[in-house]
Amino acid sequence: MHHDNDVNPLKLAKGLGLNRRQFMAATTGMAAAAAVTVAGAGTAVASTASGVVVPPGKRGIILYTVRDAISRDPSTSPYASGFKAVFEELGRIGYKQVEFAGYNQNANAPGGNVNNVAGAQLLRTWLDDNGLEAEGNHGSIPSVINDTTLAAFDAACETANILGMQHIGTGSDPTGSAYVADWAAAAERWNLLGARAASHGLKLYTHNHDIAYSFLLDSGPLDDLGRPTRSSGVRRLEYFLANTDPEYVYLEMDIFWAHVAKFKHTAYTAPDGTAVSSIFNPLGVVQAQPIRFPLFHAKDGDYQPETANGYAMVPFGTGDIDYRTFLSQTGAQGYHNPMYEQDNAPGGATNPGQSLEFARTSYTNMAALRG
Repeated sequence: MHHDNDVNPLKLAKGLGLNRRQFMAATTGMAAAAAVTVAGAGTAVASTASGVVVPPGKRGIILYTVRDAISRDPSTSPYASGFKAVFEELGRIGYKQVEFAGYNQNANAPGGNVNNVAGAQLLRTWLDDNGLEAEGNHGSIPSVINDTTLAAFDAACETANILGMQHIGTGSDPTGSAYVADWAAAAERWNLLGARAASHGLKLYTHNHDIAYSFLLDSGPLDDLGRPTRSSGVRRLEYFLANTDPEYVYLEMDIFWAHVAKFKHTAYTAPDGTAVSSIFNPLGVVQAQPIRFPLFHAKDGDYQPETANGYAMVPFGTGDIDYRTFLSQTGAQGYHNPMYEQDNAPGGATNPGQSLEFARTSYTNMAALRG
């Protein structure tokens, strides 16, 4: 992809204040990404031959799904509590990958406060002991760039490296704005942060909700504040993809929320005031540039067209989203990392074991997918 404002990598490194080691780490990371692409193509042959859609080593879960187990007090509950016990349970189930949603757990769990460097080292030991790999984290990405926020970002990258991650990201959209100027500013910021993450050997990714696949306000009459009021039909994240560097900025598609976007965001008001129908195609977005999507949230949904979102979250494999087709037709087979997620998995006081039980059901269904 060519950009009129392409930056020479060496000049970019100098502008970001990267030393030679950091720059070499960045270029090594890009070479590794290219190698994965080739490896992914080879993996596709094996996957197709066996019919397995998600290879065993790619079956993952975001820990937000089992956040109740991580946060509960082991001294008052007979259920798995804290990171160590949850990792043990996920390893027994068969998961090989996890995505963090922060590093906080109950203070009485083994290790206590692990939201620090020593804690990250302990978490890595527990991951290794249970045959698990950390793939990413829903952390905080700086909304402004200054020395303080960049230092905090570098520290987050170092934690990611201790944990053995390949990616670092956020659960939020790059901006919640509908306006093109704000998305342009977000793209510029993410290009810089993506290059900085690459200097640590990491891929920077953002996660979507349905609103990020709604239509950008980028044309038509201006409002009283000078902002556009109509759309050319470009969706917010489509603009973001087109205006960020594919070597530095990646996306984690939440497949559930992408299907909600397909259900909800079906028309826009054109510059001339007419309503134009446009149906979103989640799979098509991935197929157009599959390497931009190293991670997925494999969140299933029961189709409920009478509701505002059109879907209700359910355990993986028990809903109406066609994951067999989606995950087998993305392109670059064997490259992507699908993480089971279910926001409403915790059962509260009435069913404290529910989230891990749903994790077990979802793993079984993910493993059973055949192309």
